[in-house]
Amino acid sequence: MKNFGTLLKELRLNRKLTIEQLADSLNSKFDSKISKSSISRWENGEADPKLEYVRLLADFFQVPGQYFLGEDSEKILDSQKIVTIAAHIDEDVTEEEMEDIKKYIEFIKSQRG
Repeated sequence: MKNFGTLLKELRLNRKLTIEQLADSLNSKFDSKISKSSISRWENGEADPKLEYVRLLADFFQVPGQYFLGEDSEKILDSQKIVTIAAHIDEDVTEEEMEDIKKYIEFIKSQRG
C-alpha cells in the first residue's frame, strides 16, 4: 500500500509539476499559504499535512479524499474516471441506464490484456 507522500508525488509528476509549481498553483487557486518545503516534507514522509490541505490537494488533483489513504488508489482513480465519463453522457438517461453504462465501461476495461 502506497503512503500519502508517494501518492502525492505520483500525482504531481503525472501533471509534470515541480514542487514549486504545485505550491504556487495551490496558493493561487485556494488562497492558501502552502510552502514548497511543506510539500517536500509531505512527499518524503517527514511530515503529515493538515486535513484541510489534504482536501485542497484532492480538489486540485480531482481525486476523492480517500485516494490519499492509499487503499486501492488505482481502483479509486478508475472508478472516478467512470463517474466522470458517465457525467458527460446525455442528461436524458435514467438512473438505471446510467448504471448499465458504468457496468459496460467496467466490462470494456476488463477485456484489456
